[in-house]
Amino acid sequence: MLRVARRLGELRPVTVRSTFLGAHALPPEFAGQTDAYLDLVCDQMLPTLAQEGLIDAVDVFCERIAFDLKQSERVLKAAQALGLSVKMHAEQLSNLGGTEMATRYQALSTDHLEYLDEAGVIAMKKAGTVAVLLPGAYYFLRETQLPPIELLRKHGVPMALSTDSNPGTSPCASLLLMLNMGSTLFRLTVPEALAGVTRHAAQALGAPDISGELSIGSRADFVAWDIDSLPELVYWLGLPRCALVVYQGSISRDLRKESP
Repeated sequence: MLRVARRLGELRPVTVRSTFLGAHALPPEFAGQTDAYLDLVCDQMLPTLAQEGLIDAVDVFCERIAFDLKQSERVLKAAQALGLSVKMHAEQLSNLGGTEMATRYQALSTDHLEYLDEAGVIAMKKAGTVAVLLPGAYYFLRETQLPPIELLRKHGVPMALSTDSNPGTSPCASLLLMLNMGSTLFRLTVPEALAGVTRHAAQALGAPDISGELSIGSRADFVAWDIDSLPELVYWLGLPRCALVVYQGSISRDLRKESP
């Protein structure tokens, strides 16, 4: 899958950043053998993937149904020793303190965060870690605990929005839908939601050549929309208004010409 992702970035006009989430769940063949599985992840998988240049970052799911603090830290240490950036799925179902630990390894981002407390938010601010909000998973799992949006605002932690597209908890591929859900479910303002899929999303990638902004000196990667005002991107559900896709300064797709 990682090789395919890299190849797609070579064949298509799209930038691909690959994060390895091998430590997301314990495979059934390793039932009751968590440490043995982490041996495989840390001692074999990560060095091989890093050597082949297939990954840009490493993630771990720190949660009571996945890996505990000590186990998660082992993955972060192994990744950092290989010169790889780290991320974490944390505080989705409970508050284990994973976010605070991840910030000690300068995590690019921590994701979900429904049960994050103020100490974790403060640690994120100090480390420059981005809070990645995933309203699709929140909706699909019928979660009722909201992420601490007011605390993130209070301490100035950048908030990104993502689809968390996966077949188990967020079978959604629409970033536009996440804009709407971020505003309706999480009460983000329009500027916050738009920054969440542009500037702050770019920050969560940790790629110095991707800014998420239209500015002099930045790469010209953007989408032009057939709308009258920016809030329409957050407002409409299922209304395709994409007009142009520009990649590295060239039009890669002109939907005006594809219209019937």
